[in-house]
Amino acid sequence: MAATITGKSQVANINSFYDRNLLERAKPLLIHNLFAQIRDIPRNNSDVIKFRKYSALSAATTALTEGITPGGSQLAVTDITATVLQYGDYVTLTDKLKMETEDPVETEATDVLGEQAALTLDNLSRAVLVAGTTVQYASTATQRTEITTAMKLTNAEIKEAVRTLKTNKARKITSTVSAQSGYNTSPVDACFVGIIGPDTTYDLKAETAWVPIEKYIGGLKNGALPGEVGKLDEVRFIETTEQKEWTDGGDSNADVYATLIFGANAYGNSRISGEALKTIRKQLGSGGTADPLDQRSTIGWKASFVPKILQQAFMIRIEHATSFS
Repeated sequence: MAATITGKSQVANINSFYDRNLLERAKPLLIHNLFAQIRDIPRNNSDVIKFRKYSALSAATTALTEGITPGGSQLAVTDITATVLQYGDYVTLTDKLKMETEDPVETEATDVLGEQAALTLDNLSRAVLVAGTTVQYASTATQRTEITTAMKLTNAEIKEAVRTLKTNKARKITSTVSAQSGYNTSPVDACFVGIIGPDTTYDLKAETAWVPIEKYIGGLKNGALPGEVGKLDEVRFIETTEQKEWTDGGDSNADVYATLIFGANAYGNSRISGEALKTIRKQLGSGGTADPLDQRSTIGWKASFVPKILQQAFMIRIEHATSFS
């Protein structure tokens, strides 16, 4: 649904003095797309992408017999398909607003829409990732509704998750998608990555094995990850306010949180090439007879996007409570 910014909403700004240094908006750190494989679909082809993977072959431990050709093996192929969808929104700016306000409203509107676009794509990825099938429930719980307020994330839970990933042959992450370009990758020191929120960070800091980032950042060849706050065992944790939470989802209405821990190639994103994300401006009068008095202009964004888990075994979701559940 489009939002409208009208001159009327800005009357207070016109008739009274105000600080022209606009207040900074509260912006979340968006990180759920930083570790995806990026596979764009060429324009004018299709809106469906097929991720293909080959299963590993078992070790060939039977000795060959002289002169006899062995039976050989067959490749097993799994195709994972995903359909790219479009998302977008826009705001309408009136001619009266442009005449009466001194704010750089078009610039501000573009910034706000850019933040909304990033939040949208981040939330879309989060929804897919927290629906993964590899799940670990904190403490003795066997399902979400059994999690009590005492079942917080601990070092023992992290070590168990790491063991699961290693058993599943997950490899450590060695690159991340550039937050600026959304496509190019940057190298990172090999690690498993965990996504947590401030409430979970609070609890992990109480663990004696917790190492805050300031204690090891000097030893990182490629620097810190965006939002990195510390590490436990072989997992480096990055913090976001967008951690998934199931309010009242646990025992006795305890709030349940999802901490994602994953290795390389666990999930991927696809877009239509050239249509990943664009800003669209319509100037005053561009609406023709729909805007006969040149009263409205619009600024919007549109994106083509689909996230997909590629290796369920390479990602684990730990469901737990926090001190604030």
